[in-house]
Amino acid sequence: MRIKADFDLCEANGVCVGFAPEFFDLDDDDYLVILSDEVPDEKVDEVRRAVAGCPKSALRLE
Repeated sequence: MRIKADFDLCEANGVCVGFAPEFFDLDDDDYLVILSDEVPDEKVDEVRRAVAGCPKSALRLE
């Protein structure tokens, strides 16, 4: 699975970082950075929680 983000919707609240810090971070200007868009099977549930927790629904898994 791959992580996709709609950067036009993202407000960089950092909720995803709290759920899955291996995959998401905020840069020095508080913009979302996807550290790895490939999600191994054993991490899918963790990333799904991050996607579901996004307050702007800017994230999805494909």
